[in-house]
Amino acid sequence: MQVSVKYFASLRELIGETTSIIHVEEGATVNSLWRSIIETKNVKFDNVMMAVNMEYVKSEHQLKSGDEVAFFPPVTGG
Repeated sequence: MQVSVKYFASLRELIGETTSIIHVEEGATVNSLWRSIIETKNVKFDNVMMAVNMEYVKSEHQLKSGDEVAFFPPVTGG
């Protein structure tokens, strides 16, 4: 199945893409997708916020075909 992935803020520069379409296996979680991305891109970035279809989700959220997944670095304020 395929999901659409968007990267925001510093992740966009780190990953080198703004968006991508990625094939994932049935039963994949948003965390397994993130692990696959950072392994493929050879990037070390563990602290990431995740959203699916414009709603923040926990890392164990199971993906469905056609989902829009977004990854954000943590937001800090001052």
